[in-house]
This record gives sequence, C-alpha cells and structure tokens, in this order.
Amino acid sequence: MPGTALIVIDMQRDFCEAGGYAHRAGLDVARLASPIRQIRRLLDAARQAQIIVAHTREGHVPDLSDCPPVKLARSIHAGAPIGSQGPLGRLLIRGEAGHDFVPLLAPTSGEWVIDKPGYSAFHATPLHEWLQDRLIDTLIICGVTTEVCVHSTLRAAVDLGYRCITVRDACAASLPELQESAMAMIEVEGGIMGQVFTTDRVVQMLLQAEVMA
Repeated sequence: MPGTALIVIDMQRDFCEAGGYAHRAGLDVARLASPIRQIRRLLDAARQAQIIVAHTREGHVPDLSDCPPVKLARSIHAGAPIGSQGPLGRLLIRGEAGHDFVPLLAPTSGEWVIDKPGYSAFHATPLHEWLQDRLIDTLIICGVTTEVCVHSTLRAAVDLGYRCITVRDACAASLPELQESAMAMIEVEGGIMGQVFTTDRVVQMLLQAEVMA
C-alpha cells in the first residue's frame, strides 16, 4: 500500500497496566490492553509490507511546563494527578517506566516515536511534516483510547486531508458503549471520517499490496 502509514496510538504502560495513569483514574486497564494482540498483528503485517510505522506516547516533560493547567486540573479531578508518583513512576511523565510502550508493541529500529503533550498525534509534534515529506496520504489508525486520543488524532488527520482507516478491533475505549459510539461517528454521512475495518481486513490489504508490489 504505497503512501500508507500505520499510526499506533499511546499503547503505553500508563494506560494498559495496573498502577499507571488509567488505573489510577478508575479505568479498566484490562479493557484498554485488550487490543494488544490485534495491534501486534497489524505491526507484523506493516513491517512485512515495509510501510511507515509511527508509535505515539502521551506525556509531559518532568517540570510539567508543557502541561496546560486545565489538563493538570482535570487529571487531579480524575484521581490521577499528572506528575504524581505511582508504581510505574511519575504518571504521564516522559522517561518514566509508565510512559514507555507495552513490551509486545515496542518499536523496532527505524520506526517513528512521536512524543506528544496532547491528545492528538498532530498537536505540537512533527508528525504531519514527516508524513508529508514521505508523500503519505493514507493512515491506518489503532490504539487507545478510542474516545480520546484515537478520535482526536483521526479528526485532526481528516482536517489535514488524509484518508483514514480506523481498525475497529485494534482500538479500545474506556467503556464499551463509547467504543460503539466512536465507531458510529466515523461512518456517518457515508464515512465522513474515513473507513472502519477489522484487523483481518487490514492485514489482508497490507500483505496483498506487498505481494502485488
């Protein structure tokens, strides 16, 4: 699939493991970790097809100078203050254990790592410029959480003119009803925010394109 990149959103220990930010905020981390195997399948197929892979991480510099006061206040209200100490280190702080990727989805050499201070992968990052430099026009999007960082990235990408494919079973929301609503929003008006496919279909597309090439 020429011109295509796989974007893996925020598959970090802080969101997918006990003791991290999401757990402290009262979210079901088992639910958030549930797409790990499917995302690994996407990664394997993308690597085999030799398309660009970008991994994002949400987090802030240690002095919190890139964390808006309103965002910090929201985290305090949720019971998981950004920068506070937890079993995986300071919550959502770059360089801490919780900020890193879950081991099964660790980037390999040559894959992009995008550290972002906000929800969208395009906010305050070089992602758009990097994609444009490599003539990428199609994004395959997966990760967590569907209702926040996945949708924020998707909406920004659509406004920037990318064709987007969201992988239904390779994303996870904090609640099942939010997952279904988020997918339904993408497909209204004939697919106003792109297409929604399964992991099986995307893997098949990636591998067929590689054979055809």
